[in-house]
Amino acid sequence: MIDLVGKRHIWYLISAIAIIPGLISLVVSGLNLGIDFTGGTSWELEMPQQVNSEQVRSTLDENGFPDSVVQISDGNTVLIRMQELTEGSEVKGAIEADFREQFGEFRELQIQTVGPTVGTDIRNRAIIAVLLASVGVLSYIAYAFRKTNAPLRYGTCAILAMLHDIVFVLGIFSILGWVADVEVDALFVTAVLTIMGFSVHDTIVVFDRIRENLLRRSAPTFEETVNYSVGQTMVRSLNTSVTVVLTLLALYLFGGESTRWFVFALLIGVIAGTYSSIFNASQLLVSWENGEIARFFRFGAGSKARAKTAS
Repeated sequence: MIDLVGKRHIWYLISAIAIIPGLISLVVSGLNLGIDFTGGTSWELEMPQQVNSEQVRSTLDENGFPDSVVQISDGNTVLIRMQELTEGSEVKGAIEADFREQFGEFRELQIQTVGPTVGTDIRNRAIIAVLLASVGVLSYIAYAFRKTNAPLRYGTCAILAMLHDIVFVLGIFSILGWVADVEVDALFVTAVLTIMGFSVHDTIVVFDRIRENLLRRSAPTFEETVNYSVGQTMVRSLNTSVTVVLTLLALYLFGGESTRWFVFALLIGVIAGTYSSIFNASQLLVSWENGEIARFFRFGAGSKARAKTAS
């Protein structure tokens, strides 16, 4: 059997390499929040001919909306995210007249306006939802593993693995917002909550097998028991994840523009969740059991004390 647990520091390093660029982007530029969080108007139009984003953006610039985000799908469907545009206003009429003059008669598919107060409320509710879900996961796992020696340890490791997945997805979208102007909307929050559920589900399967093997004394040491359990569940986890990834990949490639980034978030989240369940969550249990985490924090505290003494 492959010694996956013995190579845990390699898996930690891979996770750090994957997460650190996104963390830097989050600190420097944050997330590119959409109108669901900041307030504004989402306007979707179907043009009678093929158009490009520069043509549409030029018309919006002339009418006082220079910071609008324009996305084109199928060549003639235009999705515009802009500052608040009031239905029936003179400004909206002027933009429509310019579009008709430039492209011909178009069809308005939908227009949705969100005020800044509503956007702030949605953002706060999203943060609360993520926090409550985390507390719920920790409580459930602690209860489910209450007959083990350290039930909170299992819950904490599951939460850390889940945070690994969330931070990875947030970091990727922060980078995409910076380089490709990808916005984060309310649908993205749904994707994050779904990723949390998938990550924890996969982790619980591994943890439950560890608990069973500990009761059976399947291996002489805790580290060997964890490695044996991961090996038993790895094929099942990979098979489950591959089927989900293939489905999401098909939706991403052939689905509509409105759900494209939602599906992309799920896609990278499922991949990250599969990795963290196999290579992070159970490995953290071993590091905790062996005292590696405590030694790491003692080393950090000792380094600060030495630096303070030297100064």
